[in-house]
Amino acid sequence: MSGAPPFAADADLRSLLRARLVGSRPSAPGEGTLAGLPREIGDQYRHLLPERLTPAAVLVPIVDHADGLTVLLTERAPDLRHHPGQISFPGGRLEPADAGAVAAALRESQEEIGLPASAVEVLGFLPDHLIVTGYAVTPVVGLVAPGTPLRLDPVEVAGVFEVPLAFVLDPANHRLRRRPLGGGATIDLYDVPYGGHNIWGATAGMLLTLYRLLAGAARSPAGG
Repeated sequence: MSGAPPFAADADLRSLLRARLVGSRPSAPGEGTLAGLPREIGDQYRHLLPERLTPAAVLVPIVDHADGLTVLLTERAPDLRHHPGQISFPGGRLEPADAGAVAAALRESQEEIGLPASAVEVLGFLPDHLIVTGYAVTPVVGLVAPGTPLRLDPVEVAGVFEVPLAFVLDPANHRLRRRPLGGGATIDLYDVPYGGHNIWGATAGMLLTLYRLLAGAARSPAGG
């Protein structure tokens, strides 16, 4: 990716987030984007997906600091069975008691990092991310009140950190890397390195989906 980020100020980002996400809905079953890729690319690899995907949801928490928006991320505990040590959003599979993706994302955020639902303003949804490990993940985007105290579950979460949203939205910070996709296939995906962390996989895919959503809107003529 190349070119300057099309965002002038955080006030613009707040307005743009609301405008682009208002009225959005979770993807219909079977719809969505594979690994966070643009649809025209991801469709080439849909045959690698299992026939049935387990519904899941994550919260994409954007912390509304007065001096700039940040994205809150978690580092998974190193001894977890699945994806130990990876950078992720709080979330997990939908449970029978969950009313939907929002309920699941908020419940998991409360359980994993102690983030109360009352501190989150849900803005809307990104397209489902379909993952070859067998999940259809609905990203729920929410604004989080700054200064909210967190309580991490050490069994699941080793730590949390924040990345400036402007950093995530700057294409100069997107690093192309070839990765295995399954079935012997490889694919070029973007990582977002930040500090001592490397954001990759489904988490990076969701951030790149957010980037494309906002960048496309920012570059469109008014009313377009």
